[in-house]
Amino acid sequence: MRHARLVGAFARRAAVAAAVAVPITAACEPEPAQLRATQAPVLCASAAAAAPAKPAFPPPAPPVGAPDVNVSIVRGVLPAAAARQMRARGKDMTVRPGADGLPFYAVGVSLVLHPRNPKAPTAHANFRMFEVRDWDPVEGCERARWWYGGGSDLTPSFLDEDDARHFHSTLKAACDKHGSELYPEFKRWCDEYFNNTHRALPGDDGERRGIGGIFYDDFGDTVMSAKEAEERSEEGGGKAFDFVCDAGRAFLPAYIPVLVRHVDEPFTEEDKRWQQLRRGRYVEFNLVHDRGTKFGLHTPGSRIESILVSLPETARWEYQAEDPPKDSAAGRLLEALRRPREWA
Repeated sequence: MRHARLVGAFARRAAVAAAVAVPITAACEPEPAQLRATQAPVLCASAAAAAPAKPAFPPPAPPVGAPDVNVSIVRGVLPAAAARQMRARGKDMTVRPGADGLPFYAVGVSLVLHPRNPKAPTAHANFRMFEVRDWDPVEGCERARWWYGGGSDLTPSFLDEDDARHFHSTLKAACDKHGSELYPEFKRWCDEYFNNTHRALPGDDGERRGIGGIFYDDFGDTVMSAKEAEERSEEGGGKAFDFVCDAGRAFLPAYIPVLVRHVDEPFTEEDKRWQQLRRGRYVEFNLVHDRGTKFGLHTPGSRIESILVSLPETARWEYQAEDPPKDSAAGRLLEALRRPREWA
């Protein structure tokens, strides 16, 4: 099946990311600094000799709450309204005479990691291929059209400039192998896409979900007859697919060092509160703006739990919550979210 490598390669890489993230370091989330000193385990020596030892405290929670790794393979028919939307995006899609819509095939892998420690940033990656069969009115035959989309991005609660530079530089190096113009374009696209425009203030155009990364869609857009598509189905995806593979391979080197650096960092209850407020913004974007979420929710037969599994375990909203001080790590993050910066 065409692009089976896309599923296999990225599914394995995403599964490795989740497996690596959970047991990192001691595989435990640090408690708030003011509470940690009181939790020294004490065991009774005589009881331990008479029966299997039991910990005085429950085992520590893993640092990442329920990592989300989703592999999706979907077939169906897009209604005529969806075809009109694609034409609005510059795709000349024609429904076959007598057909109810456009047959489509979509395959992808997505990964979201929400660390419990507020000092460790959330990471998201998604790589997908979309194929549509429409009608060529000139040749009078069915034709196939496919393209790639996806990217990866970082969503911290506190700004660490070293983290931002490392994450973006790693992604840039992967993009530069395929053209120096790709990273600037995809970085700008990421800043524009992951934007809570409903949170705009005077002087800015919105509040980004995070500090960005790369995002692309309609990449490697290819059109050919359905017969030719079948004949070439075993040849791989060409240069566009090679780029998608390299972008996927860059995710672990970009994110895991950042996660390791912060996963055991002490934090306070106020840090946790701020993280939960930021995760409220994450939820807002996913439910209000994200195209993938909307597509899933409007696709008949979709598994809703799989669509919403990318949301954090917990989130918080406060009525007119005050911004943190501008000179704090949280305040500097807000500034970067409202006015995106160049990191690589």
